[in-house]
Amino acid sequence: MSISMYQASVPVLLHGLTNLQAILGKGEAHAAEKQIDPSVFTGARLFPDMLPLARQIHIATDTAKGCAARLADVEAPRYEDVEFTFDELQARIQKTIDYLKEFKPAQIDGSEARTITLKMRSGPIEFTGMSYLLHFVLPNFFFHVTTAYDILRHNGVELGKLDYLGAKRAA
Repeated sequence: MSISMYQASVPVLLHGLTNLQAILGKGEAHAAEKQIDPSVFTGARLFPDMLPLARQIHIATDTAKGCAARLADVEAPRYEDVEFTFDELQARIQKTIDYLKEFKPAQIDGSEARTITLKMRSGPIEFTGMSYLLHFVLPNFFFHVTTAYDILRHNGVELGKLDYLGAKRAA
């Protein structure tokens, strides 16, 4: 049995974004319970030279929507990165989930060898579709989801491994 590019991308990204929504929900509830200004959490960083929680969400959602769009060879929607409250960040994640749900397997399957070019500050980087997904998108996406989890956990939000992993999916 083989796995398709669609199966390895969209459902995986949807699962991670859904878990991220739940993690943020716990952060928001913790802030309310402890009467902490929510901006303390959304602006929090693990270290001064790292990006704050809100930017972790921006990058995770940009990575997810960009992945599906590039693999399907369509233009991704642009987000302005102006979401900084829990409600705004949740809405951004939901908007990304809704966008990903629009994709059908036929749009992405067969993109393994498609040339994907990313414009980076250091210059363009070329990937095949498979290399882009496996060696750029998934590690980058999960880095930012993990960092969001870690920021909230570091700030006292009661989160555990199952919050990160989310509900078990049926095979």
